[in-house]
Amino acid sequence: MPEISYSDQAGKAVEILSQGAFLTTAADGKTNTMTIAWGNIGFMWGKPIFTVMVRPSRFTFGLIEQSNEFTVSLPLGDMKQAVTYCGTKSGRDMDKISAAGLTLAAGKKIATPTIAGCGLYYECKVIYKQTMPPIIVPQDLKTQWYPGGDYHTMYFGEILTTYKD
Repeated sequence: MPEISYSDQAGKAVEILSQGAFLTTAADGKTNTMTIAWGNIGFMWGKPIFTVMVRPSRFTFGLIEQSNEFTVSLPLGDMKQAVTYCGTKSGRDMDKISAAGLTLAAGKKIATPTIAGCGLYYECKVIYKQTMPPIIVPQDLKTQWYPGGDYHTMYFGEILTTYKD
């Protein structure tokens, strides 16, 4: 799989992300993926950055806290069924990667794998994280997205490599 610049497919990546992508992380012999539809690709601190958001209640949260790395696998083809499945089940209760019919592929620069067959991949090392302080979240966003108070932690991942199938 040829490496490409993180920015070569950034516009396409954000478009796909809004429809659903796989955020994968691994720690202590456990690998989990979850569906994400929010995130950002940019440039901060002199580095290419992929920002993702994970709620503390998610199984992925504990894994990313331990590993400090993640991959984002963006489906270029139709993987809606698997994306939906992984967004409605918890890896805490089951091996949803297998249950969704997904296959893992080894990361190129990090220990965390990608979801094979997606087509576009970002491998990232967490260089900063920030839990959303409720006091500065506008009330309309609190009402719509955080009625239970489960505020996201934002993970800023340095993009170590980007590649396509």
